[in-house]
Amino acid sequence: MPLSQPYLLFLGDAPDALAAKVAQGIRDWRPEASVGQFRLPGCKADMGLPDMTIAEAAAAGARTLVIGVANRGGLIPEAWKPALVEALTAGMDVAAGLHNLLRDEPDLAAAAAAGGRTLHDVRVPVLHYPIADGKPRPGKRLLAVGTDCSCGKMYTALALEKTMRGRGMKADFRATGQTGILITGDGVPLDAVVADFMAGAIEAVTPANDAGHWDLIEGQGSLFHASYSGVTLALIHGGQPDALVLCHEPTRSHLRGLPHYKVPSLDELRPLALQLARIVNPDCRVIGCAINTAALTEAQAAAYLAETEARLALPCIDPFRHGAERLVDAL
Repeated sequence: MPLSQPYLLFLGDAPDALAAKVAQGIRDWRPEASVGQFRLPGCKADMGLPDMTIAEAAAAGARTLVIGVANRGGLIPEAWKPALVEALTAGMDVAAGLHNLLRDEPDLAAAAAAGGRTLHDVRVPVLHYPIADGKPRPGKRLLAVGTDCSCGKMYTALALEKTMRGRGMKADFRATGQTGILITGDGVPLDAVVADFMAGAIEAVTPANDAGHWDLIEGQGSLFHASYSGVTLALIHGGQPDALVLCHEPTRSHLRGLPHYKVPSLDELRPLALQLARIVNPDCRVIGCAINTAALTEAQAAAYLAETEARLALPCIDPFRHGAERLVDAL
């Protein structure tokens, strides 16, 4: 994906830090790619980057404004438009991973055309994917599955890739959502693929490979989430994983966006995910747990990880906070 760097990360009017998870992922995994952040009044997210106006960002060399907000429904509010038009007029491209496409907004399309700039809609499939056939293929695959949305599945797969490559292992992160695609420049926007072809898209993005090669598949949604369970099942059946990592954020009282559903436990996720994975790969195993401890102190995190590990008899770590070595050891 030919996105020009560096970026200005647009946080808009994000109501909390998690709503700006796209920006956060770019900041954490490609910190050298961004010169600053742009926030509208009332924004509750902060990436710790310099706050800049559009003019200041352009003067600092920003080449692309990346919409770093993932709101429910993937919409482009009218309140964002003036800043996006200003960025295009100032000589920046604009990139987004929203369902509401930039190219479909007449004012944005006109501003881009007038300034010779590009609108990058990364949540648009660029290939025609086959229907999955479920046939075994060489190579190995790991999938991160979670108790909820936005609980650390992408970070887990990226941390595994970093550690495995550091050991000289053959491993590739496979992006399946807009943030992963913006970080790596490749992947499939799975939730924008027609339902019949979702599992086939994952087969295509994790093709036959060397026997010792690992595809590390970015998870999406949750099997327990009434809104997004379909994309999770497509990842499981299309990925045919040899290994599962269970991901969890321990401080949430309810599922993301669904206050009437409580967050399930890792004890509930483990047998369900394994049963569904073994439909397509009877040898699939759960090899560990990745716990997002960002909301816990170091002492609280250590206690929670130790208790969970003792209960489940699996390695339990925060791969972003402490590194992914023990999960790689488990592989």
